[in-house]
Amino acid sequence: MFRFLLAGVCVAAAFAGEPRYELAGQVQPPGRAAISLYGATSPFTATTFSDGGGRFRFKKLVPGAYTIGVYIQERGEARLTAEVGPGTADSHGRVSLTLDLKDADFETRDALRRQHAVTATELALPAKALREYEDAQKDLARRDVESAVKRLEHAVELAPQFSAAWNNLGTIAYQTRNFLRAEECFREALAADPAAYEPLVNLGGVLLNLRKLAEAMDCNLHAMLARPHDALANSQLGMTYFEVGNFDLALKYLERAREIDPAHFSHPQLMLAEIHLRRGENRAAADDLEDFVKHHPDYPQAEKVRENIAKLRQ
Repeated sequence: MFRFLLAGVCVAAAFAGEPRYELAGQVQPPGRAAISLYGATSPFTATTFSDGGGRFRFKKLVPGAYTIGVYIQERGEARLTAEVGPGTADSHGRVSLTLDLKDADFETRDALRRQHAVTATELALPAKALREYEDAQKDLARRDVESAVKRLEHAVELAPQFSAAWNNLGTIAYQTRNFLRAEECFREALAADPAAYEPLVNLGGVLLNLRKLAEAMDCNLHAMLARPHDALANSQLGMTYFEVGNFDLALKYLERAREIDPAHFSHPQLMLAEIHLRRGENRAAADDLEDFVKHHPDYPQAEKVRENIAKLRQ
């Protein structure tokens, strides 16, 4: 019943001429942090810093789902999803949110490993490759995807061991639904840095889309074990268990993903609803869908979801 909804999870929603929005946030407890914003379903990246009160903002955003990364030197990195659009914005086009972050929300080990490895890695990379990578990030902030891809491809030509550039290329390919290219890039990123987390969890997602389920299970299980509190790893592992028919474990990890990040762009509620529906648990399915539209009011088929909720409540 809900497969048509799940099919739209990775589709980019940004079009030229759409209204722009502002995302205004505050990190709690207050303090300075490096804030990164990534397009969850379309290529985009931007960075800023919070002020002493933990406040930050991003302007001129197109509607869609974004991943917010918060890096605090003493705590590590935390990530969560923000929905930007008419359903979450006020009358002035501003989306306001408070990030009340607990210690459990932060990934310390891998974030610190990356921080301390940067100097050694950069020393081994040609300066021109690094410049190309940095300029590609500026292109993505302007949503000039074509230029960003060219710069990243040049960067890996200059430095085939440039794991972050390979991962960036794979992410863009994944978001534009070129799954075979995405798989290739994520494998190159892991070959260059076998300990890197991002290409591991990203490869797990693309393998799931390509229905290479045995390998997807391996990647997503390893990703979840590496970062037990990462919503993406838990969601993808739950989806993989769903695809192989293990609904009990699918429920476990999808529920965990929802608890970690209720607005996550992988939409775990939709697959939870499908599992409950298949088991004849209509009220539980309706609860899942209500939670989904609560966090995704601008979902293109939200009205259809509400109609399904009403039917399931009968």
